[in-house]
Amino acid sequence: MRLVVIGSGYVGLVTGACLADFGHTVVCVDKDASRIDRLRHGEMPIYEPGLEVIVAQNVRDGRLSFTTDLAGSVTGADAVFIAVGTPSRRGDGHADLSYVHDAARDIARALQGNTVVVTKSTVPVGTGDEVKRIIHEHRQSSAFSVASNPEFLREGSAIQDFKHPDRIVIGVEDEHASTVMAEIYRPLFLNKSPILFTSRRSAELIKYASNAFLAMKVTFINEIADLCEKVDADVQEVARGLGADKRIGSKFLHAGPGFGGSCFPKDAMALAKTAQDHDSPLRLIETTIAINDTRKRAMARRIIRAAGGNVRGKTIAIFGLTFKPNTDDMREAPSISIIQALQDAGAHVNAYDPKGMDQARAFWSEVTFHASPYEAAENASAICILTEWEQFRALDLQRLEKVVAQPVLVDLRNVYSHEEARRFGFAYSGIGSRSSTPTHVIDLAAARDRLVEAV
Repeated sequence: MRLVVIGSGYVGLVTGACLADFGHTVVCVDKDASRIDRLRHGEMPIYEPGLEVIVAQNVRDGRLSFTTDLAGSVTGADAVFIAVGTPSRRGDGHADLSYVHDAARDIARALQGNTVVVTKSTVPVGTGDEVKRIIHEHRQSSAFSVASNPEFLREGSAIQDFKHPDRIVIGVEDEHASTVMAEIYRPLFLNKSPILFTSRRSAELIKYASNAFLAMKVTFINEIADLCEKVDADVQEVARGLGADKRIGSKFLHAGPGFGGSCFPKDAMALAKTAQDHDSPLRLIETTIAINDTRKRAMARRIIRAAGGNVRGKTIAIFGLTFKPNTDDMREAPSISIIQALQDAGAHVNAYDPKGMDQARAFWSEVTFHASPYEAAENASAICILTEWEQFRALDLQRLEKVVAQPVLVDLRNVYSHEEARRFGFAYSGIGSRSSTPTHVIDLAAARDRLVEAV
């Protein structure tokens, strides 16, 4: 089939590449001419494991191409996917649908034949109706359908998720759209991936409800972790016990500094706003958002306590900046709030991330970025693991202990154990157990100053 994907960002590029890998002929369209030029030269605008290889293979085989010419691409296409951004609208938290509406207008001007217009972007309930209205307003003479096909891609595992999905959700309102969408995803029938045909509005809500529920699950285990520290339990043992229940499952039960990324924060907020607009408030989601926001600053206070209670003039080493491993995405990453709070407290921050430092430079002007975790740790009064990259799971703690000013390890992802860190001379602070609460470290300089004042 001839398919067009509008938007060559994270969702659009992964979608286009994977659909081409299924054997379809796919054109990815973007208004950003520099991005298109980079893609034509094999340069990926995002980091996603395996994406560069799959793009190169399908470009070489003639199934995948990139252009800024939307009109020429849409004409004669069997389906056009809208995969543009829907960021939180500044000021009120609603989803900003301006890019979706612009894409709908552009599609309308070029539409010919009975094309299916598919919203792949994450959009509030009723957006498909508005896309249909916009297209009809500009192109009353053309037959077309509008479908909703939300994505459920995890950054770092997006290609695997696309090709081996838990489910494919397709919201349609007519038989033609159903037939075309079934043909597009026919290659996945071999994997027996369940395809759920729903109404368009139900499909739109499934996406938001899924992300909000997972955000709630993350926040739940984070609060349980706090309780574990008070009652001398271990959150990792509790999580294993919870996850063994098939009704609950083990995923998203890893305690940490709070959720971030391009989906959970904005989608939870957008869903909460939609519910308020329809006089059906979602109190659990509203509370989840509030708890997550305050947790990130609380993690900064944890680091400060572990470093002796005062970090003014001290260096703190941060390992991991992206909101999760295997991506360069910094959107809503916990590191943003945590580092800002440390700087507000007077600390100097050294940072290292395997893939995210180029993106991270836009967030802070006074963070020093280093080429390795060992360089970042030099003369640090505390090391903090913020993102559980694989390479942080086998750090040379003995080497680190020799270069730090103060052997303190604040492990906000529970990569190490208290016993392991202590064996190499580190005071350890993790998440969710009594032995992981901040170990008191004496600030010798502050103690000397207090002694002088007393005398």
